[in-house]
Amino acid sequence: MANRLAASASPYLRQHADNPVDWWEWSPEALAEAAERDVPILLSVGYAACHWCHVMAHGAFEDSEVAAVMNAGFVCIKVDREERPDIDAIYMTATQALTGSGGWPMTCFLTPDGRPFYCGTYYTKDAFLKLLSAITATWDESRDEVEEASDNIAAELRSMAGGSPGGGPPIDAALCDTSVVTVLRDEDSIHGGFGGAPKFPPSALMEALLRHYERTATPEALRAVARVGAAMARGGIYDQLAGGFARYSVDAAWVVPHFEKMLYDNALLLRAYAHWARRTGDPLAARVTAQTAQFLLADLSENGMFISSLDADADGREGSTYVWTPEQLIDVLGPDDGLWAAEVFGVTTGGTFESGGSVLQLPVDPDDPQRFDRVRQRLLAARLLRPQPARDDKVVTAWNGLAITGLAEAAVALGDPGLSAAAQECAEKLLGLHLVDGRLRRASLGGRVGDSAAILEDYGALATGLLSVYQLTGAQRLCDAAADLLDTALDHFADPDTPGRWFDTADDAEALMLRPSDPVDGATPSGAALITEALLTAARLVPADRGERYGRAAADALAAHAALLAGSPRSAGHWLGVAEAAVRGPLQIAVACAGPDSALLAQARRLAPGGTIVVGGPADSSELLRGRGQLNGADAAYICHGQVCDLPVRGAAELAAALAVPADPASV
Repeated sequence: MANRLAASASPYLRQHADNPVDWWEWSPEALAEAAERDVPILLSVGYAACHWCHVMAHGAFEDSEVAAVMNAGFVCIKVDREERPDIDAIYMTATQALTGSGGWPMTCFLTPDGRPFYCGTYYTKDAFLKLLSAITATWDESRDEVEEASDNIAAELRSMAGGSPGGGPPIDAALCDTSVVTVLRDEDSIHGGFGGAPKFPPSALMEALLRHYERTATPEALRAVARVGAAMARGGIYDQLAGGFARYSVDAAWVVPHFEKMLYDNALLLRAYAHWARRTGDPLAARVTAQTAQFLLADLSENGMFISSLDADADGREGSTYVWTPEQLIDVLGPDDGLWAAEVFGVTTGGTFESGGSVLQLPVDPDDPQRFDRVRQRLLAARLLRPQPARDDKVVTAWNGLAITGLAEAAVALGDPGLSAAAQECAEKLLGLHLVDGRLRRASLGGRVGDSAAILEDYGALATGLLSVYQLTGAQRLCDAAADLLDTALDHFADPDTPGRWFDTADDAEALMLRPSDPVDGATPSGAALITEALLTAARLVPADRGERYGRAAADALAAHAALLAGSPRSAGHWLGVAEAAVRGPLQIAVACAGPDSALLAQARRLAPGGTIVVGGPADSSELLRGRGQLNGADAAYICHGQVCDLPVRGAAELAAALAVPADPASV
């Protein structure tokens, strides 16, 4: 037997290709091998940028003593959670149910047919050896108990995956208002954000709160966005030199991050910061939007698409690329600028991280912006000479869809057509590579698409991204492609027995122990929430026959998950954002104009609340402009709320009044 990971399309699996463990990828052949040998499966799940995955690999999987025990008593399967989120979802649910918590690396022991009977996360070498011995003894001596336990666990998991919450209140303004009140009740009004350490960027909630503010002018909603937006942007979770956000903060004040940088976090935060910048004109929001977009294009770009992540570690040490001491600043900048930089970035002798190092922060903007920019560029140049984090070059469909949407939002907020062009290029490249025989694939590496089928979040995120670019460019092929993706999703992911419920895997995907169906937001929005956003948007952009189907499916999905908004809105931020858009109609603005340079069209895009559908062009150039043209030779904006339309307006002042945009957000 031999390690089988060297030819994998996953960089994470390739990291383990030289282990003395006889690793398999997840496959029917691996399960058949366990059945033939009559041994349990040792399932190890992680991802390339995971610090503790690396630690366990060094301490256990690279150790010949541990590997010998693993190979003798188990069929060992390694899974990249980013490439196979369906497998990860099933066994993470089991791990959380059995241990009360979860995380990666995830270590599960399964029967040959995939039923879990013991689950855990990280283990040291000694602890892992003891566990392997105990599992083997239990398997050999108490097989009936193992079978009974695995049957019970599998039954409980199937029960937990029984469907959408259902039974909630109607989706209306009152439900959104109540949900926002509940969310704001949990806000950390000192440090910004929600909950305590570790603290994760609340990107979906930021977007939802901005939409709520635009609908109601509730100042508390905007203040919460401003607090967390500023706190993260000035804290260590944000890279003050190169831009981009780390995965989370280990403390409640956003000072020390877990240093991995994920595409999905930065794509979602780009959308939220761009929206905040567009709505308020806040200079910090605009700066972070520009820098985060540049981070995506400079550090995560791969042939027009975007890779998955940058590692937390460099040269075997977490955060070593990013932290500084006062002495290091002086070495690079000299005494004068070095001491000034230490004060500006909060770098102290005691430090905020390990071994006296400090994560750079920016408590206030320096009073000399030219000096700051010069110092920042010199420090960044010096930092590039240090060992750099490894890249996970895998291109994931859903996360690229999120990036497309974020870049489109940033293009409007910053007035930067280059970002719109980047979004369109990514959309075209993804469709060309990841769409195979009409069905999406989950990921590619180095221009070679993988075999793993896309899941619901891939269809939802990419469809929304395609529709975002279509609204900016008028490229009809992107709207048509989005509609095709939605048709596929409705045919293969929607539950035919429960209107509004969605499965995360297709009806013809690999049959696992159960078919995942999780509507709750995690690190990314749930697939069900993402597909509902795409359906709600597309319903107004496609011909009536398709539009009616999409609108009905979106309404069913919102109704089926209203209980989430009523009961746990902090775990349903994306649902709340979609609900806010739905409550407004959704709002549609069609600008009849001669071409893309229309000042009224640009104004409509800047003023439009989040979730608004905005198109522009000559009469009859799109569904929303059927029979609608300029008025007396002047551009005109046609505004509709759902299926009810106002009289057309001309001029920015009339448009702003018709949209009822909060008048002076800077005063909040």
